[in-house]
Amino acid sequence: MLFNSPVFFLFATIFFCLWPVLKRNQTVRFIYIILASAYFYAWLASWYLIPLAATGLTDFLVALAMERFPARKKTLLTLSIVANLGTLGYFKYAGFAAANLHSLFGIGAGGAQLAAYALPVGISFYTFQSMSYTIDVYRGDFTPTRNVLHFFTSICMFPHLVAGPIVRASHLMPQLLPVPQTSEATRWEGLKLIVNGFFKKVVIADNLAPAVNAAFGAGAVLHSCAYWWVVITMFAMQIYCDFSGYTDIARGLAKWMGYDFTLNFNHPYQAGSLRDFWTRWHISLSTWFRDYVYFPLGGSKRGQARSHFNMWVTMVLSGFWHGADWKFVIWGALHAMYLSLERLFSWPDKLLRIPLGRIAVTALVLVQVWVAWVFFRAENTTQAIQIVASMFSFSGTSVPLPLVERYVLFLLLGIMYECYMCWKRDDVEQETRAWIPALEPLRIAAILVACIFLRGPGNVFIYFQF
Repeated sequence: MLFNSPVFFLFATIFFCLWPVLKRNQTVRFIYIILASAYFYAWLASWYLIPLAATGLTDFLVALAMERFPARKKTLLTLSIVANLGTLGYFKYAGFAAANLHSLFGIGAGGAQLAAYALPVGISFYTFQSMSYTIDVYRGDFTPTRNVLHFFTSICMFPHLVAGPIVRASHLMPQLLPVPQTSEATRWEGLKLIVNGFFKKVVIADNLAPAVNAAFGAGAVLHSCAYWWVVITMFAMQIYCDFSGYTDIARGLAKWMGYDFTLNFNHPYQAGSLRDFWTRWHISLSTWFRDYVYFPLGGSKRGQARSHFNMWVTMVLSGFWHGADWKFVIWGALHAMYLSLERLFSWPDKLLRIPLGRIAVTALVLVQVWVAWVFFRAENTTQAIQIVASMFSFSGTSVPLPLVERYVLFLLLGIMYECYMCWKRDDVEQETRAWIPALEPLRIAAILVACIFLRGPGNVFIYFQF
């Protein structure tokens, strides 16, 4: 079920009408969330529930077994990781592996048929969330629950189920035990998040999508460097508004339920370095890889060379998490290269010492991120290389008129909206203008009107494919 679909509005209306009554008893509350979430998920395809149930039940039992048989914790953790990654690998990477084996060695021609079904939506998210539970139990950071309803409520709660954020058990499960309470302030915060999320998705992302899809779907790279810089800027705004819009809606729905989800985006395009960018972009995923891949590999504690190696492994795996395609591996490797260069030469710190250094640093960070986005979005690596070559060829400055007349207006609207939100956040934190909160109802009303009259053609959220 899509957040931006009419059926979801009906679903959410019924859910929240019954929620105040059914949330009072813990068992009833858990069952209600699980059943509602199962219906929400099964709306896309009923068989999606099978890998979700198998993953959750495996990790629930493994965690209990770790507590009962501490001497076998390592073996049990291995079982959990193999089961989780095996399920993810079967559905997401079997065809990719078989195709590459056939291409390289002429074997496994029929292996692509191993993954007989389409990729279950959200499998990468709930697999990582469930796996982090058993890892935390293994480390002694979290005590496993003995209530299977408690555990399944945490991993399949519908707001975060299909596209995150990846809410860890240590953050969410303690919140699930008492009767959730909401106040007027939290309900208002939830409404603002939901409305902001829909505005970013249906007004900005969905209106930019046709231009981006047409550009990358054309096949041949025929246009000027200026054209591709505009297109990649559109895609950068599209994917940011699409994904952060989803997580805003998810966090807002959680607040209405009385729960708190972790922040997943913190204005990443104003980052002052690539390292800063990754503390702002898809925070729940980047911290997951940091805590469960980078740190276990040794982090930065084993010398500079090993630190770079650990970081490269982490970033390449992060890229591969996004999809079974070499272009995602290259995307992750590009960010690893950027981070290595940043560590070696400390160029952001050096640029900040010159006049207008902050602007120069942000501009260079965005150029690097934009180039990497080409590989993320391109149809294949060949097209990506051609586009990057065109971007830096400086062969022309013309941009097709329809792109300027229609779609660039939504790009500018997205940029202005993001700049306003950054300014509002900084201003409120500094408490220099008390009148800003008073204008919030007018702003929310205005963007609600925009969601109704300026909405673009409906599109599935981009991160559903991951």
